[in-house]
Amino acid sequence: MRGFKNFLMRGDVIVIAVGLVVATAFSTLIKAFTDSIILPIVARAQGASPDTQGLGIQLGAPGAKATFIDLGSLISAIIYFLIFMAVVYFVIVVPYKHIQARRGITVFGDPAPAQTCPACLSDDLPVGATKCKYCTSDLPAAAA
Repeated sequence: MRGFKNFLMRGDVIVIAVGLVVATAFSTLIKAFTDSIILPIVARAQGASPDTQGLGIQLGAPGAKATFIDLGSLISAIIYFLIFMAVVYFVIVVPYKHIQARRGITVFGDPAPAQTCPACLSDDLPVGATKCKYCTSDLPAAAA
């Protein structure tokens, strides 16, 4: 139990838990926004009236929801995803990067430079490597 308690009390776990709660709250808010505002706008773009199902393609009998491809909902879901990811980035990731930078830790940085093995085409080899770690082929000398 001591190990589990130590795991739960780590700062990273607390930060992740708080981030998850905040993301869930924003998710609900953004879902309501897209369902109440974006979806009606998208449906109106087709000229939907109360007797139609919105922006989409009817494959079967008119008015049958089972055979209606609802493009309006798909567009709304894409907009929801983009808004949600922007909120997560600007509300959680950017402040977290700033806090970690103040602590001297780089997170979400650019990947380290790498080279590709000409024999097996592995592309995650360090620039200074002389042999491939997968096929043990000799690598060309790195350009200085």
